[in-house]
Amino acid sequence: MTAINTSTLGLGLLVLRVVAGLTISAHGAQKLLGWFEGSGFAGAVKMQERMGLRPAWLWACLVVLGELGGGLSVALGILTPLGAAGMVGAMFMAIVKAHWKNGFFNGKRGFEFPLQLLTAGVTIGLIGPGPLSLDALLSIRLPTPLLFILLALAALVVDGVGIFMTRGTETSVPPRVTPGPTVSN
Repeated sequence: MTAINTSTLGLGLLVLRVVAGLTISAHGAQKLLGWFEGSGFAGAVKMQERMGLRPAWLWACLVVLGELGGGLSVALGILTPLGAAGMVGAMFMAIVKAHWKNGFFNGKRGFEFPLQLLTAGVTIGLIGPGPLSLDALLSIRLPTPLLFILLALAALVVDGVGIFMTRGTETSVPPRVTPGPTVSN
């Protein structure tokens, strides 16, 4: 087996961090600011209410923090274990509360897409940001695997509290309908 060149590994981590981090942060920007055809914070609060999460504004803040804050942290590679744990917490809750019931594939609002972001968060959280990151540039040396695991477990405990509190309180959310061609007779 050939050893991976450290500069190649660093470049690969940079690509993974930037793509996954900016992808999830764009979802957070939809929820906080209404950017990218998002619903804004009021819509995020309503979404949390429909899922039975109370107080909805608090859970909306946690989603925004995990998606926008965690995503930017990961993309920039600054305080990476914290950002990666935020991604994991946000995507785990999204999978359980919004996507699991729809099956795997994203075309039917399944958990395929949030699972990819959760997996990227776990991977980056365990490996660290790599040499091409603000953590490396600023000589921020956090105990990456241990700190990430502790923070991710804390995020999952918070998710578990929310899931436990909402058992049986969700209101139905209509599935996303993709317009298809119309047929006329």
